[in-house]
Amino acid sequence: MTNSDDKAAVREQNLFEVDYFRPEDAESMVRLFRSVYGEGYPIRLFYDPQAITAANAEGSYYSIVARTPAGEVIGVTHLYHSAPSKSLYEWGVGLVLKEYRNLGINNHLTGFLHHDFIPRNPHIEEVFGEAVCNHPHLQKASIIHGYVETAIEVALMPAEAYNKEKSAPGRVATMAAFRCYKSKPHRIFLPAPYEEALRWSYGSLDDRRELDVSAQKPPADRLTRAEMTVFDFARVARIAVHENGADFPDCLSALEAEARGKNCIVFQAWLDLTRPWVGDAVDSLRKMGYFFGGALPRWFDGDGFLMQKLLCPPDFDSIVLVSDRAKRLLEIIRQDRERAVSG
Repeated sequence: MTNSDDKAAVREQNLFEVDYFRPEDAESMVRLFRSVYGEGYPIRLFYDPQAITAANAEGSYYSIVARTPAGEVIGVTHLYHSAPSKSLYEWGVGLVLKEYRNLGINNHLTGFLHHDFIPRNPHIEEVFGEAVCNHPHLQKASIIHGYVETAIEVALMPAEAYNKEKSAPGRVATMAAFRCYKSKPHRIFLPAPYEEALRWSYGSLDDRRELDVSAQKPPADRLTRAEMTVFDFARVARIAVHENGADFPDCLSALEAEARGKNCIVFQAWLDLTRPWVGDAVDSLRKMGYFFGGALPRWFDGDGFLMQKLLCPPDFDSIVLVSDRAKRLLEIIRQDRERAVSG
């Protein structure tokens, strides 16, 4: 553990290093997560030193760490896979030990990640982050590093994840923002009810798209291909729809019923915008009470689209947003959610 002299040196002289993960960091990372979140962090990997080491070795997680002179990990940030595309990585799971905050450690971590690590790894073609919206810090960092906000996940994280630091009175929204590192222009199909909103959103992206409107029905012999992941602690169900067929309403109803049986109260559907008939699935979801979430660039390698449904009341007024773009996006979502619940 870090002794008092080591702590003083870090605080007074900024004696810490930012570096790639080493296997000997794993035990210290577990202590870091317990110090900040207690036992409440929903990604259980970070309570298992061997799992942390294995994930870094196989590349499903890349950990960037801040260490004291004694080798104690006092801050981390990560890239990891969370979307269907293996060329898209999520930037997140970042935290700094409380007594070392306001020293610029997080800035050093994110700077190292974006200016050292990512340029050395050309297989990383697109990166996104989900900044929590109970404070502005992560959103500001994403803007500094060139990310573009495209989606808001309303009421995603449970308040229990923030009990240790008492930083959230209720469920917390997240802001999804994307940055392109390797361009992949392609054709996508905009669902008609959201054509205007999505054309506005794509107008600020740092990659080109050919935009068309989805006007087809799925072929009669095309079956839905979808998979669901349930996050028990967060009570969230995420449904990745790789292909929407004529059986889509029945398929989604069955998955949603399964998720309700597991006490889920937040439902997300990810749709593939490269399918000319994606609008048919959107029409079905709108009838089922889903509302606009936003664009997900490179989600399936081609772009995705998020729709969401809540069985809990959202607290839109508590969502902290930084940019005018994010505020306009939230207003689009709020209005469409009102449509969903009034219908």
